Amino acid sequence: MIIDWIHFTPWSSLAGGVLIGLAAAAFVLFNGRIAGISGILGGLLRPARGDIGWRLAFLLGLVGAPLAYALVAAPPAVTIAAGDTTLIAAGLLVGLGTRYGSGCTSGHGVCGLSRGSPRSLAATAVFMLAGFATVFVTRHLFA
Repeated sequence: MIIDWIHFTPWSSLAGGVLIGLAAAAFVLFNGRIAGISGILGGLLRPARGDIGWRLAFLLGLVGAPLAYALVAAPPAVTIAAGDTTLIAAGLLVGLGTRYGSGCTSGHGVCGLSRGSPRSLAATAVFMLAGFATVFVTRHLFA
C-alpha cells in the first residue's frame, strides 16, 4: 500500500477518526453493544435468537458505505504492492491474532481503550508493536 502524501491532509484523517469514534459511541449508547467487527462477524457463526438482524445490518453498512460514497465521488486510488501470497498470509495472521486476542483492532483500539479496559490496552500495544516489527523486518531486513 502506498500513501498518497501529496493529497494527504491531517484534517481528513482527523475527520475520519472523529466519525469512527462517534459511530462507536452511538452504537454502544443506543444498542448497548461494542462495535468490534470481529465480534459482530463471529456472532453470526453461532447467533443467539433475535441477534442476526442487527449484525447483518452493521456488516451491510460497512460494505455499503464505500459503495454509497462511490456514487457521489471518485474513491481514492489504492495501490497494493504485495503479492497474493503475502496478502493471504497477512489476512490469516490477522485473523489468528484477532481470535487469540479476543477482538480486533477496532474493538480493542477504539472501543476498549475508550472504556479504559486494561486488556484492550495490552492488545492494542501488541498490535502496534507487531506492526512496527513487521514493517521494520520487511522494509529493512528483507528489502
